[in-house]
Amino acid sequence: MNATALAARLLAERPRPRGIAGWRHAHWLAVGTVCLGAFLGQLDASVIALVFPALGRHFDAGFAAVEWVALAYLLVLVALLAPIGWLSDLVGRKTMYIGGFAVFGLSSLGAGFAESLWILVGCRAVQAVGAAMMQANSVALVARGVPEPAMRRALGIQAAAQGLGLALGPSLGGLLVEHASWQWVFWVNVPIAVFGIVAGWYLLPRTRTCPPAAVPTTVPQPRGRAPHGRGARGQEPRARSPREPRFDLPGMLLLTGATTALLLALSTASGLPLPGWAVAALLAAAAVLAVALVRQERRAARPILAPGLVNTPGVRSGLVVALIGYLLLFCPLVLGPVRLTGAGVSTAAAGLVVTLLPAAFAVAATAGGGLLPRGWSDVTRCRFGAGLAAAGLLLFAALPVSAAAVAAPLLVAGYGLGLLLPANNALVMRAIPAECSAVGGGMVNMARSLGTALGMALSVLGVHLAGAASGGRTVLVALAAVAVAAVALTRPATPRSRPAATR
Repeated sequence: MNATALAARLLAERPRPRGIAGWRHAHWLAVGTVCLGAFLGQLDASVIALVFPALGRHFDAGFAAVEWVALAYLLVLVALLAPIGWLSDLVGRKTMYIGGFAVFGLSSLGAGFAESLWILVGCRAVQAVGAAMMQANSVALVARGVPEPAMRRALGIQAAAQGLGLALGPSLGGLLVEHASWQWVFWVNVPIAVFGIVAGWYLLPRTRTCPPAAVPTTVPQPRGRAPHGRGARGQEPRARSPREPRFDLPGMLLLTGATTALLLALSTASGLPLPGWAVAALLAAAAVLAVALVRQERRAARPILAPGLVNTPGVRSGLVVALIGYLLLFCPLVLGPVRLTGAGVSTAAAGLVVTLLPAAFAVAATAGGGLLPRGWSDVTRCRFGAGLAAAGLLLFAALPVSAAAVAAPLLVAGYGLGLLLPANNALVMRAIPAECSAVGGGMVNMARSLGTALGMALSVLGVHLAGAASGGRTVLVALAAVAVAAVALTRPATPRSRPAATR
């Protein structure tokens, strides 16, 4: 067996067992498997900040060095989401998703055994590769495998799994660091990843029915040929060479450079020691590389960001709203404990109160729509949720800072975001053709990751510039204004037909 045949055999997706594939509720088992990856990714994102002090003591390193444990993960994740989404449309989303669990689990195991800080940073970068393989395909797997009437609810359940991971991360991380060691923050991922591999193998439907190299793609025929894809003599369309389509390597490099420069510049807000001229140079480089990326993607045969996809009615605005939604979610998660502890609230009480935000997000994403009128469209749900989030953030800024006073505003803001994001994701995925669903899902997740990075940077920047009290209030008012902008940006999308899931 040659290397090509071996690779095709390894990449070929296996069907689900007949008993599972034939069950009329089998799509909810697939949604549960996707939720496992969503939970794992957000748990890891919210737990890592609590490990920084322990890592600094263990490796005798300052905060600026320890921060690279989070920064390396975020840089690699944002850079790879769109390229891996592109590759998944060729290789198969089920294959890539299961592979993501394997990479994530193995790198988590290695991170716990890291003997130096920079080995740990390298393991975190590899961990981000696995996270990108899962996140770039999670939304696509839901949109591909769930019937149209159930898609919004399924995306809401997935968003709830993310919220649950966010909510459990701080408390779980604190318990593990205090009662075990920082290594267990990474090792706890391993059994979840193993379970995810098994669940994905048996519960996810196939997204390809043949190996990637064998998939025939018709070559466009010149005008004047006979219809139905046949040539003048009635021959079948020829298959493209297995080398086609070529991977958009320049686009990937430009995307990686632009996002890396932007996030490095933003990271100065959280303590990365860079001089002012270096920050200005990074921002200029990010702008130049972004312009070059747009030009490259417009002329690439198979662009990783697909400008035509972004320009589809409702997709561009939906991606911006996705970024805003996670900016509104993560900024209070970072800012809330700072404001509360600055006002004399204990760390434990502050953590418990801030957990109300992702908890309300999870509840609203799962079942919150049941309290709304049945006739409301996804556009209306988005606008109502963004309005609630704006009201909650304004109340958080205006009320006295105490555990009792801020609980209600956080619940309102979290509930609004739980209505906004699932409905917005459903709008975006309906507007994207089925054959590009993994690329579309990757772009949604990239917008989410950029929103997360902006939320963390904005909250720390506000506190650094004006202190925990006034700086936090200013940031919250700005966030409320951004939430109002999300109301105006929400647009209806034209639904695209989606084939049924493959067994």
